Amino acid sequence: MYFFESIGSSFQNIFTHKLRSFLTLLGIIIGVFAVVTMFSTVYGLKSMINEKMEEMGWNNSIIVYPSSSETRFSSSRLRFRYINREAKPITFSDYTMLKNDVSSRYIYGYISSYEKIFINEKQENVHLKAINNDFFLSKTYKIKTGRYFNQFEESNSIKVCIVGYYFAEEYFKDDKTLEKSITIGSNRYKIIGVLNKDELNQTGMNFSKWERHNDLEAVYIPLSTGARYLRSDNAIDYIYLQAENDKTFANMKTTTRQKLLAKHKMAHDFSFNDVGALLLKITEEINEMMKKWNITLSAIASISLIVGGIGLFSTLLISINERMMEIGIRKSIGATDKDIFILFLAESIVLALIGAFIGIFFSSFLVKALTMALKSRFAMPVEGVLVGIAFSVFIGVISGIYPAIKASRIDPIKAIYYFE
Repeated sequence: MYFFESIGSSFQNIFTHKLRSFLTLLGIIIGVFAVVTMFSTVYGLKSMINEKMEEMGWNNSIIVYPSSSETRFSSSRLRFRYINREAKPITFSDYTMLKNDVSSRYIYGYISSYEKIFINEKQENVHLKAINNDFFLSKTYKIKTGRYFNQFEESNSIKVCIVGYYFAEEYFKDDKTLEKSITIGSNRYKIIGVLNKDELNQTGMNFSKWERHNDLEAVYIPLSTGARYLRSDNAIDYIYLQAENDKTFANMKTTTRQKLLAKHKMAHDFSFNDVGALLLKITEEINEMMKKWNITLSAIASISLIVGGIGLFSTLLISINERMMEIGIRKSIGATDKDIFILFLAESIVLALIGAFIGIFFSSFLVKALTMALKSRFAMPVEGVLVGIAFSVFIGVISGIYPAIKASRIDPIKAIYYFE
């Protein structure tokens, strides 16, 4: 008897006893469904977190800020000496130089100041930020109405501003916001745009929700305007750079350091906040945690597969007595013990595989439902599908070995006359 003939015979026997086969498969279906769904959910959450972190601009990025101390090496004492000196500021010209000379995905300068605002005959405090358009792009803040800053406004210290969504909601209600002018501090700015709601936190996951809510309560002016009217000597608070990917990150950081040292006459009056390295560590910890959760949840879900395997084992043992005549006839016309063994083992594996594919089918529907409900992409990872199939085959083999051995050792004469 050939292997493929055994599989065909297995299908015939399975469909002959449909209800019994379905009840036998139920445990395996539930087990595979649980395993694949757990894999998909954990994988989807990990992908969503990494994707949202990238959208927030946390990956492959550095922040350049003024340093209050300079480190020098003293050859006479063979040690490092720390020389405290007044910090030299990072300036708008430093930002312009880096923007022109360093290859990056996003680069923006940043100035933060709290100023008095005179609006609706009231005086309030407002968070005024001087930035350039890459800030909005890296943070995924989109414009609701109006526009971003244009090149002329960014280069010539024009007094225009973009207001956050919540700022406009609080101070302008249903009024038209664009083209209005507001007095902040000692300067008057014309509103050219209003930011939209935060789309990043619409999935139920909180990614710096408090910080991003505050961003949407702020007012934004061009970086050159802030450097001129909010700081002396065209100083800015810091410069943010994000690389295109992790492969170009190291080169971007090295080039930034070299350009600034050359411009500052080799003075180490600036420092780096390596946001990319911090994010890499956080991402590794998240991935490690997700991996442990995956193993734990899959182990729990596998209990259903074990229960299904017990049911399969019982069904095959019972079917031996029902198929005594078949076993006797097969052996009487030339089937060997090995052929009978393969017949029953193949039936066990086929049953397990059918259960696996049905479980995967239902799991795909649940994953699609999660994708629609959370408005994020939950994929069916190949690893989860393969683990579900492999575990099912393993259960099929383990459950079928003993019944197959028992069936193969039956005497053909006793089998033929078993019911007499």
